[in-house]
Amino acid sequence: MPSIKAALSKPFAKYIAKRINKWATQPVKTQERVFQNLISEASSTVFGKDHKFHEIKTYEDFRSRVPIRDYEALRPYVERVVAGEENILWKGKPIYFAKTSGTTSGSKYIPITKESMPTHVQAARNAILLYIHETGNSKFVDGKMIFLQGSPILEEKNGIKLGRLSGIVAHYVPKYLQKNRMPSLETNCIDDWETKVDAIVEETVDENMTIISGIPSWVQMYFEKLIEKKQQKVGEIFKNFNLFIFGGVNYEPYRAKFENLIGRSVDSIELYPASEGFFAFQDKQNERGMLLQLDSGIFYEFIEAEHFFEENPERITIKDVKLGVNYVMIISTTAGLWAYNIGDTVEFTSLRPYRVIVSGRIKHFISAFGEHVIGKEVEQALKEASQNTTIAVNEFTVAPQINPSEGLPYHEWFIEFENEPENESKFIEDLEQSLQKQNSYYFDLIEGKVLRPLIVTHVKKDGFQTYMKSIGKLGGQNKIPRLANDRKIADKMYELQLTK
Repeated sequence: MPSIKAALSKPFAKYIAKRINKWATQPVKTQERVFQNLISEASSTVFGKDHKFHEIKTYEDFRSRVPIRDYEALRPYVERVVAGEENILWKGKPIYFAKTSGTTSGSKYIPITKESMPTHVQAARNAILLYIHETGNSKFVDGKMIFLQGSPILEEKNGIKLGRLSGIVAHYVPKYLQKNRMPSLETNCIDDWETKVDAIVEETVDENMTIISGIPSWVQMYFEKLIEKKQQKVGEIFKNFNLFIFGGVNYEPYRAKFENLIGRSVDSIELYPASEGFFAFQDKQNERGMLLQLDSGIFYEFIEAEHFFEENPERITIKDVKLGVNYVMIISTTAGLWAYNIGDTVEFTSLRPYRVIVSGRIKHFISAFGEHVIGKEVEQALKEASQNTTIAVNEFTVAPQINPSEGLPYHEWFIEFENEPENESKFIEDLEQSLQKQNSYYFDLIEGKVLRPLIVTHVKKDGFQTYMKSIGKLGGQNKIPRLANDRKIADKMYELQLTK
């Protein structure tokens, strides 16, 4: 018999699904309402006055007055907020700063306001409710749930609390889930990631775990330690584990490895959360892409990635996006981020409703020779080359080799295999063919003998974990970039002797 909690979740899920459907079927109208509200609420802020928000009536007005900015360009305003000033980017003061480590900016302080905070919590909740509504499966709400996340211990800066986003969100777990949630607060506060995972294993190994959530690479580490302890597959240890919730990276490169670790396939829900906002979540089990959150106080703009670095690239709204185009996503939010470039690239998989996949990072690409290979392409190539084989990959990254000791330059793939290819030359050939098929620039460079075909370098077991530890980024929300336009990671892998 299902519990009262499980039974009640179904009508609530139906109610939420109706509400979401209402704005999802009126996307342009919904975004126009969000836009007008943002401009109205922020017109008396310092930023609003500097950019004459009181004169903005249309999106065209906004586009002409507010340039695209990344964190560095917005920093002068953010520093005033951090210093404790009010009404700078948004009315009043933020209630939190989500502290992130930028690749170029050092620490970033992303404001979270009383208006923006609820949208982070609601989107995560709604993703689970839509899953219940679609599948009818609500039994998991009676079991234990684990969310692998950063420490909930918050610091304070000029009266404003700050911490990792996942640590901030940990303070907002609904009361009806508190008893089910793991790990304990004490364990969640452990800073050292390896010590923390060991403690989580001890706490959870004998529990009825039904939901497991986190970034795939770190959940994999948890699974491996569970198996080491019990000498059983995760699906045998947790017989009622049937839902994996993840975000931050594409799950596909990990799927085969996970199904092997678990011993069976489980349903999954993909999320697209960031410190700057909760942008999308998977709303259907059999549809590709995640539902873009158009009614969460975020106004979206898009710029075609291939034109992004031109002097005045065209900025468009959802009304004008097309399927299958790689866009840089620009946001304006109730946290006071304006025409802000978060650095992600997305691609629309559906326009009714608007669904996206994350295709990469605008700074994470390889274009040493004009090829502009992006994250989505290398992930797709790896997926195709591994299909119908026993190959399983733990982690990988790709870098250009511009000055080889001999021969033409090439792309070097650093791959940590769980199961190595039985026929390595065929695997490399399939990788190469898939990449050439997806990227015509890359194809032309190979054909024109500017580049030679890719080379695979094997990484030792746990090599990427060792690398992340060496740069102080093991665990939490930290991820290995899928590819880079330089050899910083590649050179470090060789320096630490992590290759075979």
